[in-house]
Amino acid sequence: MTTPATAHTRAVRDGLNDTPVPLVDAVPLLPRTAGLYAWWAEPGVLPDLPGPSNEADPDVRLLYLGIATSLRTRVVRNHLARSGSSTLRRTLAGLLLPTERYRTTWTDRVVLVPEDEERLTAWMRANLRLTWFACEQPRQHETALITSLRPPLNVDGARPGEVRDLVKAAKAAYAASAGPRPAAS
Repeated sequence: MTTPATAHTRAVRDGLNDTPVPLVDAVPLLPRTAGLYAWWAEPGVLPDLPGPSNEADPDVRLLYLGIATSLRTRVVRNHLARSGSSTLRRTLAGLLLPTERYRTTWTDRVVLVPEDEERLTAWMRANLRLTWFACEQPRQHETALITSLRPPLNVDGARPGEVRDLVKAAKAAYAASAGPRPAAS
């Protein structure tokens, strides 16, 4: 029997599986409401990270799924701007450290230097696409969707194994890239 909650989660899943939108087009369309969002890429982008194909565009696969109280704010001000407030950015930077040679520094946490924040944003704009689904209670769907869709960059809820280990290693490499935490003054 399908419950109303299950049916609504299915509607959210279907909405996230709409055709992914290039970031240049997505940003002005993002609503200032709560919801879920999904980041997608072609298989040649981060090829060691398999994810489920998008139902509307099978040429891209899911990398990450998240929730937001304001979709526009979360994507624009966090994911496309500041590594200090975006797990997605820190994870991507860690995965790309060997090829992009991003530089980091300490604030209250490890962050990219300003020039490399810009370079990572450019990389994201060139390589990633976005879908979203506005809903009042995104948290009630997050765990079920991560568990069923298994986006590789969502470590929480990921199955143990090679992909999870790769992502965790990239996160650790990013955290270590700025060197030891400076002593408090």
